[in-house]
Amino acid sequence: MKLISSPAKAWEEISMEEDRRKVFMAFVYPTIGLCGLSVFIGSLLTNGWGGPQSFQIAMTNCCAVAVALFGGYFLAAYAINEMGVRMFGMPANAPLTQQFAGYALVVPFLLQIVTGLLPDFRIIAWLFQFYIVYVVWEGAPILMQVEEKVRLKYTLFSSVLLILCPTVIQFVFSKLIAILN
Repeated sequence: MKLISSPAKAWEEISMEEDRRKVFMAFVYPTIGLCGLSVFIGSLLTNGWGGPQSFQIAMTNCCAVAVALFGGYFLAAYAINEMGVRMFGMPANAPLTQQFAGYALVVPFLLQIVTGLLPDFRIIAWLFQFYIVYVVWEGAPILMQVEEKVRLKYTLFSSVLLILCPTVIQFVFSKLIAILN
């Protein structure tokens, strides 16, 4: 919650963590599970509880979100790491980039939980999704040691990757499920 309310202070605390891989077990995996659970419950509430059809739809939606967030997280972290090396001359550091991407995804994670349970808020969630730009803006110099002269460019590219990677994976996964059904 601190990343939402006070990103600069939260990034300072995160930068002091010695174990960069702690983000997986402490934040990313449990939050993806909560996102999947909220979509599952929201889908059951929307489609009703009657029959195996509603359960199948709920499970499909739940899996699509989990795969999208999980794959999107790793794809975005990889792409941000490569972008840092190739475009900004930063040293390759996958664990640090995974930590940065994991915590920066707090905004899409929170919005997915809310829209999973309350699908009518999807339009508002699209607007709030761009708050990730501010979270990344605050975290780039603190955690990633991005120089001030390239901070804006790094923030914009990283934010686009963090927003688009899960979205594209979910779109492709959903289309594949529709085709295979």
